Amino acid sequence: MIFWNKILKELEQGKDLILMYVIQSEGSSPGRQGFRMFVTSESLIYGSIGGGIMEHKLVELAKSLFDKDPFTPFLKKQIHQAEIEKDRSGMICSGSQLVAFYYLNQEQISKISKCVHAYEENEQLLLELNEEGLFFKTPIEDLNQYQLENKDQSKWSYLEKITFKNKIHIIGGGHVGLALSQLMNLLGFYVVLYDDREDLNTIEKNSFAHRKVKIEYEKISEEVPEDSNDCVVLMSFGYRTDELCIQQLIHRNYKYFGVMGSQEKMNKLFNSLLDQGFSKEDINNIYSPIGLQIKSKTPMEIAVSIAAEIIFVKNEN
Repeated sequence: MIFWNKILKELEQGKDLILMYVIQSEGSSPGRQGFRMFVTSESLIYGSIGGGIMEHKLVELAKSLFDKDPFTPFLKKQIHQAEIEKDRSGMICSGSQLVAFYYLNQEQISKISKCVHAYEENEQLLLELNEEGLFFKTPIEDLNQYQLENKDQSKWSYLEKITFKNKIHIIGGGHVGLALSQLMNLLGFYVVLYDDREDLNTIEKNSFAHRKVKIEYEKISEEVPEDSNDCVVLMSFGYRTDELCIQQLIHRNYKYFGVMGSQEKMNKLFNSLLDQGFSKEDINNIYSPIGLQIKSKTPMEIAVSIAAEIIFVKNEN
């Protein structure tokens, strides 16, 4: 949501801008559907629609539009093949992308404010880009992340679910919890942090979690909801509290459920769970040792390995 916040700040400062949005991509296109960037009237550039010579040319096109009257939205096709004459992007990676251009000024402040507010409140919102302009609407049930209807120069409708796409529950507010909160916030996740301790300095310093919940771990299942799109990372203070949380959450359906701990600790914990009647199938649903194996040592390196594993799982389907 940093992108929309940036747009809002530029508009509130009285600057006009050109928004470029990739509404369709095919093949090996460097700019994927949903990529976006803007150029301000003072030549500030933010975001990306694929990079390279193509992006440079479209940025220069956007800058030139400020010398003209505000324009109606239009589409520009970019084909990444050297032998193509029309709509050639200058890149040779194959594939193509369709970029929509929009002129935004102070008249759009209320629209963008609505988007930013929805993000802050963790409310779902639907972005629609069409030949008339940019709109934010109530989400449509069962809609894919992206949807494009019609794509000719005179009429199109691009829909995208925006605001938070994913939520992560981090159980444990220590040094790794702080680092992971920072990374997952940057990656666009809604971050909820749980801990049973008071006045912990790493929790006080954690400005990245959108919610911080003080909780007795015996009641963790009452606070962490079951949602197949959510991720759960367990890194509480010790073995006993980890086991207590696993006992309550192990049967739930999450996109990702990982537990931090050494191999020796996790073997002991899993054997204890088996003795308590939990099945191997239940235990196999837990990611542990947690994170991709990158020989991480520092809290931030461990957080990077966990974040990378979560991204891999999220993007598998």
